[in-house]
Amino acid sequence: MKSLSILIPIYNEEESLQTLFDELKSSFENNQSIEIIFINDGSSDMSQKVIENEIANHSTWKLINLYRNYGKSVALQSGIDIASNELIATLDGDLQDDPKELINLVRELNEDDVIVGWKKDRLDPLEKKIASKIFNFFIKLFSGLKIKDSNSGIKVLKKEVAKSLNLYGGRHRYIPLLAHQKGFNVKEIPVNHRERKFGKSKYGAERYKHGFFDFMTILFLGKYMDRPLHFFGMVGFLSILFGLIAEIYVLYCKYVLLHSFQQHIAMIIFGSLLIITGVQLFTFGLIGEIIVNKNHKTKNFIKEVIE
Repeated sequence: MKSLSILIPIYNEEESLQTLFDELKSSFENNQSIEIIFINDGSSDMSQKVIENEIANHSTWKLINLYRNYGKSVALQSGIDIASNELIATLDGDLQDDPKELINLVRELNEDDVIVGWKKDRLDPLEKKIASKIFNFFIKLFSGLKIKDSNSGIKVLKKEVAKSLNLYGGRHRYIPLLAHQKGFNVKEIPVNHRERKFGKSKYGAERYKHGFFDFMTILFLGKYMDRPLHFFGMVGFLSILFGLIAEIYVLYCKYVLLHSFQQHIAMIIFGSLLIITGVQLFTFGLIGEIIVNKNHKTKNFIKEVIE
């Protein structure tokens, strides 16, 4: 088995941690090629203390403490930045995913670059099941990535795939899509899914709104990030073109139809605004998108790493 780094984001999971530790030890206790990295995403309960006490007994277990609660994407990105092994796995800390399934995912990876655990028999409330089906339908429709569970929390990626990601906002939901856009092979297999025993989901109804905008951003950046002028240039060109047509029409009215400029002052202003807007689209929009994307990659969210 290749060396594996398992990333486990934790946010107020104190009640589930001991059971999680027992399952991890049962599956990976004697394997020195596997490191387990817990990312404490600003927990306000005793999660940090519980993890610190446990990792003192394991040479290959680590804890990353973030300054505050940034969300799952930043937590995973922080883990990816620290991970050093050939394969990188993600696993939720709420016990709904079975850690033993990671062994099957690694075994099935083979020539693929990403393998996703498909929660075939999903034990979640009906509302989440319906939302998931809609979510995955639109991913298939607009991206061509034909998997059934893109937002699964349990997955395994080759190191080069994980290191190529830039996770922030809600982009953790789209890890398979991000890999697919970069030309990596994505595969999924069914995995065991369990009911939530402790606490409640950390994601409210707003995740649907945020998820939609994240999806649109990823589709846009995936298509135009490497060639942004294909988008901004075309829209800017059309804006300038229509602005010039408006101004030419005014000149036609002035010198052919012998109208005064005062008769078409609104058209003159409208054409000028279109031209100015077109120039701005060539500059501000493009620069803004690139700066935002790069800025999230270079931020430091990690407070400390405990080994």
